[in-house]
This record gives sequence, C-alpha cells and structure tokens, in this order.
Amino acid sequence: MIRILVADDQALVRGALAAMLDLEPDLEVVARVGDGARVVPEARRTRPDVALIDVRMPEVDGLTAAADLVRALPSCRVLMCTTFDRPGYLARALAAGASGFVVKDASPEYLVDAVRRVHRGLRVVDPDLAAESLTHGTSPLTARESEVLAAARWGASAAEIAARLHLAEGTVRNHLSSAIGKTGARSRMEAVAIAERWGWL
Repeated sequence: MIRILVADDQALVRGALAAMLDLEPDLEVVARVGDGARVVPEARRTRPDVALIDVRMPEVDGLTAAADLVRALPSCRVLMCTTFDRPGYLARALAAGASGFVVKDASPEYLVDAVRRVHRGLRVVDPDLAAESLTHGTSPLTARESEVLAAARWGASAAEIAARLHLAEGTVRNHLSSAIGKTGARSRMEAVAIAERWGWL
C-alpha cells in the first residue's frame, strides 16, 4: 500500500484528489493539509510514502514545503501537482528535491500512474512543461533581484522596498533596473508580470 499526503489549499480540490486516489486498491491517503506550514508536521505524524503538493498555498508555499519535507523525511517522495504550469516552478521544484511535477488538468490515470512511478523512485514531469522549461525554466534573476522584484509586485516604491528589505534605496533601484533589463521588460510591473508568467517569483 502506498501511503499519500495531499496538500492543497482548496478544500474541494483536496477532497477530490484524495477521493480519486483512495479508489485505487494500492493507494491510501493518510493525511490532507490545506497549507504548506502543515506539510512537515503531518508527514512526521503519518509517515507517507508520497506527498502530493500544490505550488501556491498560504503560510508556506508548496515549493518551500517540498524542500522542507525532503530534508525532514527523505524517505517521502514529493510530487508537485498544480494548476500553474510555469517552467520556473518546474525548475524550482526539482531543485527543491521533488521527484515529479504534474498539472491538475492531467487525466486521473496519468496522476495515479505518476504517484506509482514516483514511489518506485522514478522522475515524472509533464512533457510539455519539460520542453518549455528548456527555454524558460532557469531564472536569469539573482536571489536579491527576485526578492526586490517580488516586493515590487504590489506597487511599492523603491523607498518602501528599501525599508522592508533593509537595503539602501539606490541598491533597490539598481536591482530593479537589472531585473527589468534581464526580463526584457519596459517597467518594473512588466518585469514582475514576466517573472510571474515563467514562475521565477
């Protein structure tokens, strides 16, 4: 029996995934969580073989939760399952130690097969996303540029970003300028949109 943890912030999706997986004779959902902060505690309590984790969740995002889980419970394989088929998310998920990445519009048969394959130690990646990630998967932004650009996504001024990140205002402007150049954008908000589209933020 393959024991599974399902982590998704949408209760309806979480319940549907769990119900679908529980229909299989060799699969058993042993835990369901609605935010990334609960992934590791529940995994330690229930000892799943595979964790099915959404990318975007409150408290702690799925990519961070995946990395935390891989460190805390290396025997548990991680399969990211998300609506957001962005190349940058795939690259970041694999870097975090995930064994697979599938999108939610995949067929139930594909998802069930992905769980079994990941459990066997194989890597499973959505083929269309894998092809796209060869071009756009790796972010051109440095960690600091990503941090500054993420802080700018809600329209914060350079002074506000500087105060929040404890940086000089000139340093913030330099990072924003660099991020705009690297993304090929014409403005900081366009740079944010491009970075989000490819999953770099």
